[in-house]
Amino acid sequence: MTTPAPLLDLKEDILRLKKEKNAVILVHNYQVGPIQDIADYVGDSLGLAYKAQETEAEVIAFCGVHFMAETAKILNPEKTVVLPDKDAGCSLEQACPADDLEAFLKEHADKNYYVIAYINCSAGVKALCDVICTSGNAPNIVNQAPKDRPILFVPDENLGQWVIEQTGRQMDLWKGNCYVHVEFTQQSIQRIKDDYPDAVVVAHPECPKAVRLLADEVCSTEKMIPFCNNTLAQNIIVVTESGMLHRLKKEVPNKNLIAGPTDHCACADCRYMKMNTLEKLHHCLDKLGPKVELPEEIRKKAEVSLIRMLEQSK
Repeated sequence: MTTPAPLLDLKEDILRLKKEKNAVILVHNYQVGPIQDIADYVGDSLGLAYKAQETEAEVIAFCGVHFMAETAKILNPEKTVVLPDKDAGCSLEQACPADDLEAFLKEHADKNYYVIAYINCSAGVKALCDVICTSGNAPNIVNQAPKDRPILFVPDENLGQWVIEQTGRQMDLWKGNCYVHVEFTQQSIQRIKDDYPDAVVVAHPECPKAVRLLADEVCSTEKMIPFCNNTLAQNIIVVTESGMLHRLKKEVPNKNLIAGPTDHCACADCRYMKMNTLEKLHHCLDKLGPKVELPEEIRKKAEVSLIRMLEQSK
């Protein structure tokens, strides 16, 4: 039985492999702290999409969930894209299978929907859509949608409802949600507000409306950083997946950052995001696998909607 390598040695060997393979390590804000600390770039889905598009590395090691690694592959068909754990999925992706969306659009072909997909979906869904959005740019993307066509927004109904509130544009919403963010409730956030009466609340738009109504700011994870830096409040309740607290504590060290609790736990972990580990990252760089592969027909169609988002977000 082999003894696991010390953490320092593991990190050093990951950096060695990264250089040897000409790789870049892209990491989502919800990843565990040790992975964030070794990243070339840590960010939200929009920032990661831009970094994936811009990189000159031959290998992209994507520490996030499967649809994120797919996004990198869609934008970089000639590069090797690896994901530390191939089973790192997403409840939003699962809520909107491509076959179900395709059948729905055929059944309602008379509506001539303009389909906007939150990036938390499969390549197959992206291939069926007109444009992609993230929580950071969704209102902007919706505002640029054709005025003479009804919008179908997939797959997150909470984000979609928030975008309707921000833009005034009516949309038909797919019935999907992030299982982590719907665990936050009005009661759980009110309790922590009562404990910290001078605190401000910043919440992700994937949260239910009852939670968003308690927030002083509703925004993407990336926009939480300037909000926390700029607010005059010392105590800040952060209502999103727990991994974001690691980055916030590094970038906003002078504030008291409090994890928003659920009714069951003092914070909220995404079981999918937490499937990636340093050991798995080391293995995927060493073996260059599991690799993300996509049928070219699907990839090319999905690329159109992704590039449209990136162009509309500049």
